[in-house]
Amino acid sequence: MLQRIQIGLLFAVPVFLLGVLYAWGLTLPVPVLGRTYVIAMTLPDTQAKLGLPEIAGPADASRPLVVIDPGHGGPDPGASGASYREKTIVLGLARALRDKLVAEGGIRVAMTRDDDRLIVLEERAEIARALGADLFISIHADSAGEQQGIEGASIYTLSDTASSEAAARFAERENNADIVNGVDLSGNDAAVNAILVELSQRRTLQGSSEFATLVEREGEGVLRFHPQARRSAALAVLRAPDMPAVLFEAGFISNPEEARALASAEGKEQFAEAMARAIRIFFARQSISD
Repeated sequence: MLQRIQIGLLFAVPVFLLGVLYAWGLTLPVPVLGRTYVIAMTLPDTQAKLGLPEIAGPADASRPLVVIDPGHGGPDPGASGASYREKTIVLGLARALRDKLVAEGGIRVAMTRDDDRLIVLEERAEIARALGADLFISIHADSAGEQQGIEGASIYTLSDTASSEAAARFAERENNADIVNGVDLSGNDAAVNAILVELSQRRTLQGSSEFATLVEREGEGVLRFHPQARRSAALAVLRAPDMPAVLFEAGFISNPEEARALASAEGKEQFAEAMARAIRIFFARQSISD
């Protein structure tokens, strides 16, 4: 019996490998009965444009645009606990916030995903940049594993060290092909571009910090916050140099009580109300400073 399985695998593995190569779109020679045949397969279009979501809200392009990013999705469930999955909870919170902003008017809203599908991490902020977003909010839920009683939301902004590193990489990558905060980088000296991008990143960090402060203030008494609610980290999703961005950890999905609250209609409404207030105050301040 074992010998038959081994023989079967001997024939099945090459067929499987050919299937994988075909899926990736490669061309390879295949010897058959002393002759070599070439199997040609079409490669995927690496220059395909990034699929952009629809923008809800007013048609006036001068209105501020918020891009909401529900974390994970599809085959990536994120954190799990108490019979809940992070990807489902954060999608519900994101939809509630979008609906609240659209209903109140005056602000345009887009979501990186509005269903159960996976968006590549690097594409999340790029979607927001391609849309010209004025604010990027990535929503997640945390997990404390087996630890009991851990609860509360946290607000992440990009750390200063990560900001400088991200600015340097961005300046190098986009040296001749991008516009940051309205400044055309094309044709400039690389050193000049590095300085311009770093200045832009500093302004973005300031905006991100201001918004995080507003979220904490407007959520007081409404949302549960972790004792250390304000945090900074080298998170890839926050590294755009020309767009204020925060990552909001809505709570601990490993805490059954908190998970139920985040998944409930009341919990989603409370989140949407507090976050929408913070967003409107943030844009009001931006319009005055501009």
